Amino acid sequence: MQPEEMIAASANAVAREVGGETVLLDLDSGTYFGLNAVGGFIWSLIEKEPRSLAALADAVAADFDVTHDEALRDVTALAQAFAEHELLKGS
Repeated sequence: MQPEEMIAASANAVAREVGGETVLLDLDSGTYFGLNAVGGFIWSLIEKEPRSLAALADAVAADFDVTHDEALRDVTALAQAFAEHELLKGS
């Protein structure tokens, strides 16, 4: 995945905050996924509208104590995991 790649949350996944973490439910498979604060933050952004990986990294770096490069690496890894589990639109 490249920094300019746009991602958006699948309509087949619903998210809820439970005990300080975000829990995703894939409605197609019935599988649950737990996200930490950063993962939940990213999911909340891509639920609203498609965002580029670079824009997500900017948002993470601004809200959490990490560099842009660290944020981009982590955002990309999370986006790849979302794609592998078909949690993104068109994945």
